[in-house]
Amino acid sequence: MIRQTKKQMLMMAAIASIGLTASAAFAQTKDVVVDGKGEIPYAIDARNTVARSGTGLCWRTGYWSPAAASTAKAGEFPVGCECDSDIVPKESCVAPVAAAPAAAPAAAPAVRPTADKVKLSADTLFDFDKAVLKPEGRSKLDELASQAKGIKLEVILAVGHTDRLGSDAYNQKLSERRAAAVKTYLVSKGVEANRIYTEGKGKKQPVTGAQCNNVKNRKALIECLQPDRRVEVEVIGSK
Repeated sequence: MIRQTKKQMLMMAAIASIGLTASAAFAQTKDVVVDGKGEIPYAIDARNTVARSGTGLCWRTGYWSPAAASTAKAGEFPVGCECDSDIVPKESCVAPVAAAPAAAPAAAPAVRPTADKVKLSADTLFDFDKAVLKPEGRSKLDELASQAKGIKLEVILAVGHTDRLGSDAYNQKLSERRAAAVKTYLVSKGVEANRIYTEGKGKKQPVTGAQCNNVKNRKALIECLQPDRRVEVEVIGSK
């Protein structure tokens, strides 16, 4: 009986220890308060505090991109310094070094990354309803790979989009396959795979609006919806 009581006391102590450890870890999660200006790439509450998951990860919104995480401010630094520190350049997340004595030369200003977004027509890259790169599509990506080699590359984000024809599920998969095809080709041209992020938006972000609503002929409708079929490639880096 005494032995059983000792075992129960030890188990309760262990459980209490685990609970304290978990509470301490959760308490260490830092609130990230954004300025609330422009497009905020993370979900925020009424206090402009970034919403986090139970494990402390920041919830991204549809506006998220490496560039947005690097530019939206949370106080003195970009919000991505807390939420995506593996993507945002480290020099953007530290306070400037105090000025050197007058006799010493001034430190060169930190080089901030620039972001160039290129919208490539999916009809240039792929045949309709396909995800296999066409020769003219490869030529466009050759230019992009050459551009990436000419800078200190931080990241490339490739986002695939489709028109509204077909189901949500089908178009989501098609947009993902097209973005993945762009990544595979850029890697074959020497761009590091871990520098390229891909995402598929399916048919959720059309750019044609309502301009094709009255087009009934399918061939004419496919042609009218062409601008929606695209891959947006964002190249972030510094020269």
